[in-house]
Amino acid sequence: MSGLSDLKRFELSRERGFLPVQDPARALPQAFGPWDELAADLPKLLAAGRARTALRGLPVLDPASLSGDGAVHRAMLVLSYFGHAYVWGGTEPESRIPEAVALPWCAVAARLGRPPVLSYASYALDNWRRLDPEGPLELGNLAILQNFLGGADEDWFILVHLEIEARAARVIAELGPACAAAEAHDWDRLADRLGEIADGIESLCQSLGRMPELCDPYVYYQRVRPYIHGWKNHPLLPDGVVYDGVAAFAGRPQRLRGETGAQSGIVPALDAALGVEHAGDPLRAYLAEMRDYMPPGHREFVAAVEAAPSIRAAAVASGDRQLRAAYDECLRWLEAFRSTHLDYAARYIHQQRPSGGANPTGVGTGGTPFMAYLRKHRDETARHRLV
Repeated sequence: MSGLSDLKRFELSRERGFLPVQDPARALPQAFGPWDELAADLPKLLAAGRARTALRGLPVLDPASLSGDGAVHRAMLVLSYFGHAYVWGGTEPESRIPEAVALPWCAVAARLGRPPVLSYASYALDNWRRLDPEGPLELGNLAILQNFLGGADEDWFILVHLEIEARAARVIAELGPACAAAEAHDWDRLADRLGEIADGIESLCQSLGRMPELCDPYVYYQRVRPYIHGWKNHPLLPDGVVYDGVAAFAGRPQRLRGETGAQSGIVPALDAALGVEHAGDPLRAYLAEMRDYMPPGHREFVAAVEAAPSIRAAAVASGDRQLRAAYDECLRWLEAFRSTHLDYAARYIHQQRPSGGANPTGVGTGGTPFMAYLRKHRDETARHRLV
């Protein structure tokens, strides 16, 4: 199980989990100055209704000269915001993305092994800086690098996710040792590791619980959510979006999912480690598809956890009451995390008054129905308890 504990090969770290080891780049090389300049103006351009005109006027820049992870990931972030601002930055969605955005976006996406669409990796994982560069990765010391419209609600929505990711690092780091203890039938060590995992999941619930402090449901629905929709299963873009000038697509529209926290590796890794299985439903297939939107190393980590010795099977086979109780405590906190998420899905989306066909309340930003299936997945988590 040493391979699972070698987080570096999955682009992970014990200190930061799925967050990048180095703080994200805040600017691109000088040759790409037009991108940084427009990115800084994007909230004002969207508010003035001039974003599409500005994006069409960009020079077509070749990202091949970008070197280093920081620059490449920043380019993906900026271009992803440009693409979504172009599609959603008007009274009606636009079904074609101009070459100045489409060509470099697709090139950078291919380089990163991800689709050319705004995904969680760009929206959250690579979209932050520390106010005190020596301070911790936590609410109060984090700021967002890029916005659509801006404002406290948009910032806070992303920042809460970032603190969850930072706190999840301790959980992710325990999965390898826990699976190794399960394989060795070392019940005491496995119970200790599960205790650490349960405490870690509890801390994720604490962070998630802070969402309403500065992110209002109405403001989220009206100002934040409209820009993170994708173009697969969206009622106003049934055929998807054309990426002008991209030879590989030959003028064919592409149908891609929008940004969603389901593209984070945290919950899939926990489900895999704890042996939580979900009966077949549309959300289960959708969640499997979400792995294609993760950075390659992250999706490989989730797959490696799935292939690891089963913690649940070890807890069942042990007959050890303390171990079973430790396992169940992990499930209780994972259920609590899912319950809070379900509550937010209802308050922030499902119960809002629809503001038009571009921002439907019946499907998530990834383009799927969600309420019934989120409830089902929460209940399935609870049913996996051993005691």
